[in-house]
Amino acid sequence: MRDSELISGGLVDEGLARRLKALACTAPLHDLDARKAKLDWADATVYQMAEIALHTIDQVTIAMDFDTGANHDDVVRRLGPFIAAQAPGRRASEHERVARWVLDNLINVGTADRGFRRVYGSVDAHGVYQRRAFDFKLLIEVAAPDGEVYLRASDEAINVLVGALDTDVESAQIAAEVKLENLISRGRLADAKLAAEQARYRTVQYGETLRAKLDATRRDVRAVDWAEEMPELLDSALSHIETRFRAENAILRNITRARDEAEDPDHKRRAAELVDIVGDCISRHTQLQSRLQAAGAIFRAEQDRQQFSGPPQRATIDLFGQLLVPTLELPIADAVSPAEKFFHASAGLNVPVVPALPSLVSLLLRPAPERDKLIGEIPEPELVPSESTDYYSDEQWRRADELLDLPDVPRRLSGLLAEARESDPQLARLVALRALHSYSPEVGAAVRQGDQATLLAVDDGTLLEDDEFGGADLLLGNAKIERGEEEEEVA
Repeated sequence: MRDSELISGGLVDEGLARRLKALACTAPLHDLDARKAKLDWADATVYQMAEIALHTIDQVTIAMDFDTGANHDDVVRRLGPFIAAQAPGRRASEHERVARWVLDNLINVGTADRGFRRVYGSVDAHGVYQRRAFDFKLLIEVAAPDGEVYLRASDEAINVLVGALDTDVESAQIAAEVKLENLISRGRLADAKLAAEQARYRTVQYGETLRAKLDATRRDVRAVDWAEEMPELLDSALSHIETRFRAENAILRNITRARDEAEDPDHKRRAAELVDIVGDCISRHTQLQSRLQAAGAIFRAEQDRQQFSGPPQRATIDLFGQLLVPTLELPIADAVSPAEKFFHASAGLNVPVVPALPSLVSLLLRPAPERDKLIGEIPEPELVPSESTDYYSDEQWRRADELLDLPDVPRRLSGLLAEARESDPQLARLVALRALHSYSPEVGAAVRQGDQATLLAVDDGTLLEDDEFGGADLLLGNAKIERGEEEEEVA
Protein backbone atom coordinates (compact mmCIF):
# COMPACT_ATOMS: atom_id res chain seq x y z
CA MET A 1 0.00 0.00 0.00
CA ARG A 2 1.32 3.44 -0.88
CA ASP A 3 1.97 6.08 1.72
CA SER A 4 -0.66 8.43 0.23
CA GLU A 5 -3.30 5.70 0.51
CA LEU A 6 -2.23 4.98 4.09
CA ILE A 7 -2.51 8.65 4.99
CA SER A 8 -5.94 9.02 3.43
CA GLY A 9 -7.00 5.73 5.01
CA GLY A 10 -6.76 6.80 8.64
CA LEU A 11 -3.61 8.57 9.77
CA VAL A 12 -5.07 12.01 9.08
CA ASP A 13 -7.96 11.93 11.53
CA GLU A 14 -9.33 15.11 13.11
CA GLY A 15 -11.36 12.99 15.50
CA LEU A 16 -8.11 11.62 16.91
CA ALA A 17 -6.91 15.17 17.60
CA ARG A 18 -10.16 15.95 19.40
CA ARG A 19 -9.80 12.86 21.58
CA LEU A 20 -6.21 13.79 22.38
CA LYS A 21 -7.38 17.26 23.43
CA ALA A 22 -10.07 15.67 25.57
CA LEU A 23 -7.42 13.58 27.33
CA ALA A 24 -5.30 16.70 27.78
CA CYS A 25 -8.19 18.43 29.58
CA THR A 26 -8.35 15.60 32.12
CA ALA A 27 -4.60 15.66 32.79
CA PRO A 28 -4.75 18.42 35.48
CA LEU A 29 -7.34 16.35 37.36
CA HIS A 30 -5.17 13.23 37.35
CA ASP A 31 -2.18 15.36 38.32
CA LEU A 32 -3.97 16.27 41.56
CA ASP A 33 -4.07 12.61 42.62
CA ALA A 34 -0.41 12.22 41.65
CA ARG A 35 0.68 15.15 43.84
CA LYS A 36 -1.61 14.67 46.86
CA ALA A 37 0.90 12.42 48.64
CA LYS A 38 3.44 15.28 48.67
CA LEU A 39 1.26 17.59 50.75
CA ASP A 40 2.99 18.32 54.06
CA TRP A 41 -0.02 19.74 55.94
CA ALA A 42 -2.21 16.60 55.83
CA ASP A 43 -2.26 12.94 54.88
CA ALA A 44 -4.24 13.53 51.69
CA THR A 45 -4.00 9.98 50.31
CA VAL A 46 -7.54 9.27 51.55
CA TYR A 47 -9.03 11.97 49.30
CA GLN A 48 -10.00 11.31 45.66
CA MET A 49 -8.79 14.61 44.24
CA ALA A 50 -10.02 14.02 40.68
CA GLU A 51 -13.55 13.43 41.95
CA ILE A 52 -13.35 16.59 44.08
CA ALA A 53 -12.12 18.53 41.03
CA LEU A 54 -15.01 17.29 38.90
CA HIS A 55 -17.45 18.23 41.66
CA THR A 56 -15.82 21.68 41.86
CA ILE A 57 -16.26 22.27 38.11
CA ASP A 58 -19.85 21.07 38.46
CA GLN A 59 -20.63 23.58 41.24
CA VAL A 60 -19.04 26.48 39.33
CA THR A 61 -20.93 25.61 36.13
CA ILE A 62 -24.31 25.43 37.88
CA ALA A 63 -23.73 28.78 39.64
CA MET A 64 -22.83 30.61 36.40
CA ASP A 65 -25.17 32.99 34.65
CA PHE A 66 -24.62 35.45 31.80
CA ASP A 67 -23.00 38.26 33.81
CA THR A 68 -21.54 36.68 36.93
CA GLY A 69 -20.29 33.34 38.12
CA ALA A 70 -19.53 31.45 41.31
CA ASN A 71 -18.12 33.03 44.46
CA HIS A 72 -14.92 31.43 45.80
CA ASP A 73 -16.22 31.02 49.35
CA ASP A 74 -19.57 29.63 48.16
CA VAL A 75 -17.80 26.96 46.09
CA VAL A 76 -15.63 25.97 49.06
CA ARG A 77 -18.70 25.77 51.30
CA ARG A 78 -20.58 23.56 48.82
CA LEU A 79 -17.58 21.24 48.50
CA GLY A 80 -17.48 20.68 52.27
CA PRO A 81 -20.08 17.87 52.54
CA PHE A 82 -18.64 16.00 49.54
CA ILE A 83 -15.09 16.12 50.93
CA ALA A 84 -16.29 15.25 54.45
CA ALA A 85 -17.98 12.12 53.07
CA GLN A 86 -14.58 10.87 51.83
CA ALA A 87 -12.85 11.43 55.18
CA PRO A 88 -15.49 11.75 57.94
CA GLY A 89 -12.93 11.40 60.71
CA ARG A 90 -10.90 14.46 59.68
CA ARG A 91 -11.38 18.02 60.93
CA ALA A 92 -13.55 20.54 59.10
CA SER A 93 -10.56 22.88 58.75
CA GLU A 94 -8.71 20.17 56.82
CA HIS A 95 -11.71 19.63 54.53
CA GLU A 96 -11.81 23.36 53.78
CA ARG A 97 -8.06 23.42 53.07
CA VAL A 98 -8.41 20.49 50.66
CA ALA A 99 -11.23 22.32 48.86
CA ARG A 100 -9.15 25.48 48.50
CA TRP A 101 -6.13 23.48 47.32
CA VAL A 102 -8.16 21.79 44.58
CA LEU A 103 -9.79 25.09 43.60
CA ASP A 104 -6.43 26.89 43.33
CA ASN A 105 -5.01 24.10 41.18
CA LEU A 106 -7.99 24.20 38.82
CA ILE A 107 -7.44 27.97 38.47
CA ASN A 108 -3.69 27.19 38.15
CA VAL A 109 -2.66 29.83 40.65
CA GLY A 110 1.05 30.61 40.46
CA THR A 111 1.47 30.70 36.69
CA ALA A 112 1.67 33.84 34.55
CA ASP A 113 -1.46 33.32 32.45
CA ARG A 114 -3.11 30.73 34.76
CA GLY A 115 -3.52 28.29 31.92
CA PHE A 116 -2.51 24.71 31.13
CA ARG A 117 -0.50 23.47 28.15
CA ARG A 118 -0.32 19.94 26.79
CA VAL A 119 1.59 18.71 23.76
CA TYR A 120 -0.02 16.28 21.32
CA GLY A 121 0.87 15.01 17.86
CA SER A 122 -0.94 14.85 14.54
CA VAL A 123 -0.17 13.85 10.96
CA ASP A 124 -0.72 16.46 8.26
CA ALA A 125 -1.86 15.82 4.69
CA HIS A 126 1.72 15.16 3.58
CA GLY A 127 2.26 12.40 6.12
CA VAL A 128 4.52 14.46 8.40
CA TYR A 129 4.09 13.96 12.12
CA GLN A 130 3.99 17.30 13.96
CA ARG A 131 3.84 18.10 17.63
CA ARG A 132 1.36 20.80 18.58
CA ALA A 133 0.69 22.68 21.81
CA PHE A 134 -2.84 22.83 23.18
CA ASP A 135 -3.43 25.73 25.60
CA PHE A 136 -6.57 25.65 27.72
CA LYS A 137 -8.04 26.73 31.05
CA LEU A 138 -10.48 25.01 33.37
CA LEU A 139 -11.66 27.70 35.82
CA ILE A 140 -11.31 31.41 35.01
CA GLU A 141 -11.46 34.36 37.40
CA VAL A 142 -13.56 37.16 35.91
CA ALA A 143 -14.17 40.64 37.32
CA ALA A 144 -17.88 41.54 37.31
CA PRO A 145 -19.29 45.06 36.85
CA ASP A 146 -20.03 45.25 40.60
CA GLY A 147 -16.31 44.89 41.40
CA GLU A 148 -16.46 41.30 42.67
CA VAL A 149 -14.27 38.51 41.23
CA TYR A 150 -16.21 35.44 40.17
CA LEU A 151 -15.29 31.99 38.88
CA ARG A 152 -16.46 30.79 35.49
CA ALA A 153 -15.96 27.38 33.89
CA SER A 154 -14.33 27.36 30.45
CA ASP A 155 -15.65 25.43 27.46
CA GLU A 156 -12.94 22.84 28.05
CA ALA A 157 -14.05 22.40 31.67
CA ILE A 158 -17.67 21.91 30.63
CA ASN A 159 -16.56 19.39 28.03
CA VAL A 160 -14.66 17.49 30.72
CA LEU A 161 -17.97 17.09 32.54
CA VAL A 162 -19.94 15.82 29.55
CA GLY A 163 -17.10 13.72 28.13
CA ALA A 164 -16.55 15.36 24.71
CA LEU A 165 -14.51 18.17 23.18
CA ASP A 166 -15.28 20.59 20.34
CA THR A 167 -18.80 19.17 20.08
CA ASP A 168 -21.43 21.17 18.24
CA VAL A 169 -23.50 22.81 20.98
CA GLU A 170 -26.92 22.62 19.38
CA SER A 171 -26.66 19.04 18.10
CA ALA A 172 -25.40 17.92 21.50
CA GLN A 173 -28.30 19.72 23.17
CA ILE A 174 -30.84 18.05 20.87
CA ALA A 175 -29.28 14.64 21.48
CA ALA A 176 -29.37 15.22 25.23
CA GLU A 177 -33.05 16.22 25.11
CA VAL A 178 -34.03 13.16 23.05
CA LYS A 179 -32.05 10.90 25.36
CA LEU A 180 -33.66 12.52 28.40
CA GLU A 181 -37.20 12.09 27.08
CA ASN A 182 -36.50 8.45 26.16
CA LEU A 183 -35.09 7.66 29.60
CA ILE A 184 -38.07 9.27 31.34
CA SER A 185 -40.56 7.31 29.25
CA ARG A 186 -38.76 4.09 30.21
CA GLY A 187 -38.73 4.98 33.90
CA ARG A 188 -34.92 5.09 34.23
CA LEU A 189 -34.82 8.23 36.35
CA ALA A 190 -31.26 7.71 37.61
CA ASP A 191 -29.89 7.80 34.05
CA ALA A 192 -32.34 10.56 33.16
CA LYS A 193 -30.86 12.77 35.91
CA LEU A 194 -27.38 12.43 34.35
CA ALA A 195 -28.77 13.27 30.90
CA ALA A 196 -30.61 16.29 32.29
CA GLU A 197 -27.43 17.59 33.93
CA GLN A 198 -25.55 17.20 30.64
CA ALA A 199 -28.29 19.16 28.85
CA ARG A 200 -27.89 21.95 31.40
CA TYR A 201 -24.12 22.04 30.84
CA ARG A 202 -24.71 22.45 27.10
CA THR A 203 -27.07 25.33 27.79
CA VAL A 204 -24.38 27.06 29.86
CA GLN A 205 -21.84 26.50 27.08
CA TYR A 206 -24.15 28.05 24.50
CA GLY A 207 -24.43 31.15 26.68
CA GLU A 208 -20.65 31.26 27.09
CA THR A 209 -20.22 31.30 23.30
CA LEU A 210 -22.49 34.34 22.97
CA ARG A 211 -20.87 36.10 25.94
CA ALA A 212 -17.39 35.67 24.44
CA LYS A 213 -18.56 37.16 21.13
CA LEU A 214 -20.12 40.16 22.86
CA ASP A 215 -17.00 40.75 24.98
CA ALA A 216 -14.88 40.70 21.82
CA THR A 217 -17.30 43.18 20.23
CA ARG A 218 -16.93 45.57 23.18
CA ARG A 219 -13.15 45.49 22.72
CA ASP A 220 -13.17 45.80 18.93
CA VAL A 221 -16.19 45.44 16.63
CA ARG A 222 -13.87 44.45 13.78
CA ALA A 223 -12.80 41.31 15.62
CA VAL A 224 -16.27 39.73 15.19
CA ASP A 225 -18.00 39.08 11.87
CA TRP A 226 -21.33 40.87 12.28
CA ALA A 227 -22.07 40.67 8.56
CA GLU A 228 -22.59 36.90 8.29
CA GLU A 229 -21.32 34.93 11.30
CA MET A 230 -23.14 36.68 14.15
CA PRO A 231 -26.55 37.02 12.39
CA GLU A 232 -26.43 33.30 11.62
CA LEU A 233 -25.45 32.57 15.22
CA LEU A 234 -28.28 34.71 16.62
CA ASP A 235 -30.88 33.20 14.27
CA SER A 236 -29.80 29.65 15.02
CA ALA A 237 -29.68 30.39 18.75
CA LEU A 238 -33.21 31.81 18.78
CA SER A 239 -34.48 28.82 16.80
CA HIS A 240 -32.63 26.56 19.21
CA ILE A 241 -34.27 28.22 22.23
CA GLU A 242 -37.74 28.00 20.68
CA THR A 243 -37.29 24.27 20.04
CA ARG A 244 -35.86 23.68 23.49
CA PHE A 245 -38.73 25.51 25.18
CA ARG A 246 -41.26 23.18 23.57
CA ALA A 247 -39.22 20.07 24.30
CA GLU A 248 -38.37 20.96 27.88
CA ASN A 249 -41.93 21.96 28.79
CA ALA A 250 -43.17 18.63 27.42
CA ILE A 251 -40.46 16.78 29.36
CA LEU A 252 -41.31 18.78 32.49
CA ARG A 253 -44.94 17.68 32.27
CA ASN A 254 -43.90 14.03 31.92
CA ILE A 255 -41.53 14.24 34.88
CA THR A 256 -44.15 15.99 37.02
CA ARG A 257 -46.66 13.27 36.22
CA ALA A 258 -44.06 10.59 37.02
CA ARG A 259 -43.33 12.31 40.33
CA ASP A 260 -46.99 12.58 41.32
CA GLU A 261 -47.86 9.00 40.32
CA ALA A 262 -44.78 7.35 41.85
CA GLU A 263 -45.30 5.28 45.01
CA ASP A 264 -41.65 4.40 45.64
CA PRO A 265 -40.06 7.18 47.81
CA ASP A 266 -36.73 6.87 46.00
CA HIS A 267 -38.49 7.07 42.63
CA LYS A 268 -40.41 10.15 43.75
CA ARG A 269 -37.24 11.82 45.04
CA ARG A 270 -35.37 11.30 41.75
CA ALA A 271 -38.34 12.65 39.81
CA ALA A 272 -38.41 15.75 42.03
CA GLU A 273 -34.69 16.34 41.38
CA LEU A 274 -35.36 16.09 37.65
CA VAL A 275 -38.15 18.67 37.93
CA ASP A 276 -35.69 21.13 39.52
CA ILE A 277 -32.99 20.51 36.88
CA VAL A 278 -35.30 20.89 33.88
CA GLY A 279 -36.89 23.95 35.48
CA ASP A 280 -33.41 25.46 35.82
CA CYS A 281 -32.76 24.74 32.12
CA ILE A 282 -35.96 26.62 31.19
CA SER A 283 -34.89 29.56 33.36
CA ARG A 284 -31.45 29.67 31.71
CA HIS A 285 -33.03 29.59 28.24
CA THR A 286 -35.22 32.55 29.20
CA GLN A 287 -32.17 34.52 30.28
CA LEU A 288 -30.27 33.54 27.12
CA GLN A 289 -33.21 34.66 24.96
CA SER A 290 -33.17 38.15 26.49
CA ARG A 291 -29.43 38.42 25.82
CA LEU A 292 -29.87 37.31 22.22
CA GLN A 293 -32.55 39.93 21.62
CA ALA A 294 -30.27 42.66 23.02
CA ALA A 295 -27.17 41.56 21.06
CA GLY A 296 -28.00 43.70 18.00
CA ALA A 297 -28.42 46.83 20.11
CA ILE A 298 -25.08 46.16 21.83
CA PHE A 299 -23.33 45.89 18.45
CA ARG A 300 -24.82 49.15 17.15
CA ALA A 301 -23.95 51.00 20.37
CA GLU A 302 -20.36 49.71 20.34
CA GLN A 303 -20.01 50.53 16.65
CA ASP A 304 -21.01 54.15 17.28
CA ARG A 305 -18.83 54.44 20.36
CA GLN A 306 -15.70 52.98 18.75
CA GLN A 307 -16.18 54.83 15.47
CA PHE A 308 -16.26 58.29 17.06
CA SER A 309 -13.84 57.69 19.93
CA GLY A 310 -10.78 58.33 17.74
CA PRO A 311 -7.39 56.61 17.75
CA PRO A 312 -5.51 56.20 21.04
CA GLN A 313 -3.23 59.11 21.88
CA ARG A 314 -0.48 56.90 23.30
CA ALA A 315 0.46 53.30 22.65
CA THR A 316 0.03 50.95 25.59
CA ILE A 317 2.99 49.24 27.18
CA ASP A 318 3.25 45.48 27.49
CA LEU A 319 4.66 45.22 31.02
CA PHE A 320 5.25 41.49 30.77
CA GLY A 321 6.86 41.36 27.33
CA GLN A 322 8.58 44.75 27.18
CA LEU A 323 9.73 45.18 30.77
CA LEU A 324 9.57 42.07 32.96
CA VAL A 325 11.00 39.46 30.58
CA PRO A 326 13.91 41.63 29.27
CA THR A 327 14.73 42.76 32.82
CA LEU A 328 14.87 39.18 34.14
CA GLU A 329 17.33 38.28 31.38
CA LEU A 330 19.77 41.03 32.46
CA PRO A 331 22.43 40.72 35.16
CA ILE A 332 21.44 42.18 38.53
CA ALA A 333 23.76 45.19 38.17
CA ASP A 334 22.19 46.13 34.82
CA ALA A 335 18.58 45.34 35.86
CA VAL A 336 18.52 47.65 38.91
CA SER A 337 18.42 50.90 36.95
CA PRO A 338 15.39 50.19 34.65
CA ALA A 339 13.48 48.58 37.52
CA GLU A 340 14.01 51.62 39.77
CA LYS A 341 12.99 54.05 37.03
CA PHE A 342 9.80 52.10 36.35
CA PHE A 343 8.73 51.87 40.00
CA HIS A 344 9.59 55.51 40.70
CA ALA A 345 7.45 56.62 37.75
CA SER A 346 4.55 54.26 38.48
CA ALA A 347 4.39 54.86 42.24
CA GLY A 348 4.11 58.66 41.94
CA LEU A 349 4.64 61.14 44.74
CA ASN A 350 4.75 59.87 48.32
CA VAL A 351 2.21 62.08 50.12
CA PRO A 352 2.47 61.81 53.92
CA VAL A 353 -0.62 60.55 55.69
CA VAL A 354 -0.31 63.09 58.55
CA PRO A 355 1.45 66.51 58.49
CA ALA A 356 4.82 67.01 60.08
CA LEU A 357 4.99 68.05 63.75
CA PRO A 358 5.81 71.77 63.09
CA SER A 359 2.89 72.00 60.65
CA LEU A 360 0.58 70.28 63.11
CA VAL A 361 1.56 72.71 65.93
CA SER A 362 0.99 75.74 63.71
CA LEU A 363 -2.41 74.43 62.68
CA LEU A 364 -3.44 73.92 66.32
CA LEU A 365 -2.23 77.38 67.41
CA ARG A 366 -3.84 79.21 64.51
CA PRO A 367 -6.58 81.62 65.73
CA ALA A 368 -10.11 80.78 64.82
CA PRO A 369 -11.43 82.66 61.77
CA GLU A 370 -13.96 85.42 62.39
CA ARG A 371 -17.53 84.37 61.88
CA ASP A 372 -19.79 86.19 59.49
CA LYS A 373 -22.48 88.40 60.93
CA LEU A 374 -25.62 86.57 61.85
CA ILE A 375 -28.77 87.35 59.87
CA GLY A 376 -30.88 87.92 62.97
CA GLU A 377 -33.55 86.05 64.80
CA ILE A 378 -35.59 83.53 62.86
CA PRO A 379 -39.31 84.09 63.36
CA GLU A 380 -41.21 81.13 64.67
CA PRO A 381 -43.93 80.02 62.27
CA GLU A 382 -47.53 79.94 63.40
CA LEU A 383 -48.70 76.34 63.22
CA VAL A 384 -52.35 75.53 62.67
CA PRO A 385 -53.54 72.31 64.32
CA SER A 386 -54.22 69.65 61.71
CA GLU A 387 -57.71 68.45 61.13
CA SER A 388 -58.66 64.89 61.97
CA THR A 389 -58.00 62.59 59.00
CA ASP A 390 -59.79 59.54 60.40
CA TYR A 391 -62.51 58.51 57.97
CA TYR A 392 -64.15 56.11 60.40
CA SER A 393 -65.03 56.90 63.99
CA ASP A 394 -63.87 54.96 67.03
CA GLU A 395 -67.38 53.54 67.46
CA GLN A 396 -67.35 52.20 63.90
CA TRP A 397 -63.96 50.54 64.48
CA ARG A 398 -65.23 48.97 67.73
CA ARG A 399 -68.36 47.68 65.99
CA ALA A 400 -66.25 46.25 63.15
CA ASP A 401 -64.01 44.46 65.68
CA GLU A 402 -67.11 42.87 67.23
CA LEU A 403 -68.39 41.68 63.83
CA LEU A 404 -64.98 40.27 62.82
CA ASP A 405 -64.38 38.49 66.14
CA LEU A 406 -64.97 34.94 64.86
CA PRO A 407 -63.05 32.58 67.15
CA ASP A 408 -65.23 29.49 66.67
CA VAL A 409 -67.24 29.36 63.43
CA PRO A 410 -66.16 31.16 60.20
CA ARG A 411 -68.71 33.39 58.44
CA ARG A 412 -69.31 34.59 54.91
CA LEU A 413 -68.50 38.17 53.91
CA SER A 414 -72.03 38.60 52.50
CA GLY A 415 -73.61 37.88 55.90
CA LEU A 416 -71.26 40.26 57.69
CA LEU A 417 -72.02 43.04 55.17
CA ALA A 418 -75.75 42.58 55.61
CA GLU A 419 -75.48 42.70 59.40
CA ALA A 420 -73.25 45.80 59.23
CA ARG A 421 -75.72 47.69 57.00
CA GLU A 422 -78.50 47.22 59.55
CA SER A 423 -76.75 49.60 61.96
CA ASP A 424 -74.59 51.83 59.69
CA PRO A 425 -74.06 51.89 55.88
CA GLN A 426 -70.48 53.17 56.36
CA LEU A 427 -69.75 50.21 58.63
CA ALA A 428 -70.21 47.83 55.68
CA ARG A 429 -67.40 49.56 53.75
CA LEU A 430 -65.07 49.27 56.76
CA VAL A 431 -65.86 45.54 57.09
CA ALA A 432 -65.22 45.02 53.37
CA LEU A 433 -61.83 46.80 53.59
CA ARG A 434 -60.70 44.77 56.58
CA ALA A 435 -61.83 41.54 54.91
CA LEU A 436 -59.83 42.44 51.79
CA HIS A 437 -56.77 43.23 53.91
CA SER A 438 -57.05 39.87 55.69
CA TYR A 439 -56.91 37.93 52.39
CA SER A 440 -53.09 38.12 52.62
CA PRO A 441 -52.41 39.03 56.27
CA GLU A 442 -49.01 40.07 57.59
CA VAL A 443 -48.56 37.24 60.07
CA GLY A 444 -45.04 38.38 60.92
CA ALA A 445 -46.29 41.79 62.04
CA ALA A 446 -48.96 40.14 64.20
CA VAL A 447 -46.31 37.94 65.85
CA ARG A 448 -44.06 40.93 66.55
CA GLN A 449 -46.97 42.88 68.06
CA GLY A 450 -47.80 40.00 70.39
CA ASP A 451 -51.30 39.33 68.98
CA GLN A 452 -52.96 36.09 70.03
CA ALA A 453 -54.89 35.67 66.74
CA THR A 454 -55.23 37.26 63.30
CA LEU A 455 -58.12 37.58 60.87
CA LEU A 456 -57.78 35.25 57.87
CA ALA A 457 -59.84 35.31 54.64
CA VAL A 458 -60.10 32.34 52.26
CA ASP A 459 -61.53 32.31 48.72
CA ASP A 460 -63.30 29.01 48.08
CA GLY A 461 -64.72 30.04 44.69
CA THR A 462 -68.11 31.41 45.84
CA LEU A 463 -69.17 34.64 44.11
CA LEU A 464 -70.28 37.60 46.21
CA GLU A 465 -73.87 38.65 45.50
CA ASP A 466 -74.05 42.22 46.77
CA ASP A 467 -75.44 45.48 45.36
CA GLU A 468 -72.38 47.54 46.36
CA PHE A 469 -69.42 45.17 46.18
CA GLY A 470 -68.35 42.46 43.76
CA GLY A 471 -65.81 39.66 43.63
CA ALA A 472 -65.49 36.60 45.86
CA ASP A 473 -67.67 35.84 48.86
CA LEU A 474 -64.72 35.35 51.24
CA LEU A 475 -64.87 32.96 54.16
CA LEU A 476 -63.63 34.82 57.27
CA GLY A 477 -62.35 33.41 60.54
CA ASN A 478 -59.79 33.98 63.29
CA ALA A 479 -56.51 32.00 63.16
CA LYS A 480 -54.74 31.46 66.46
CA ILE A 481 -51.01 32.33 66.58
CA GLU A 482 -48.91 29.77 68.41
CA ARG A 483 -45.43 30.68 69.66
CA GLY A 484 -42.50 28.54 70.66
CA GLU A 485 -40.86 28.71 74.06
CA GLU A 486 -37.94 30.84 72.80
CA GLU A 487 -40.30 33.39 71.19
CA GLU A 488 -42.35 33.62 74.42
CA GLU A 489 -39.20 34.29 76.44
CA VAL A 490 -38.16 37.02 74.03
CA ALA A 491 -41.67 38.51 74.16
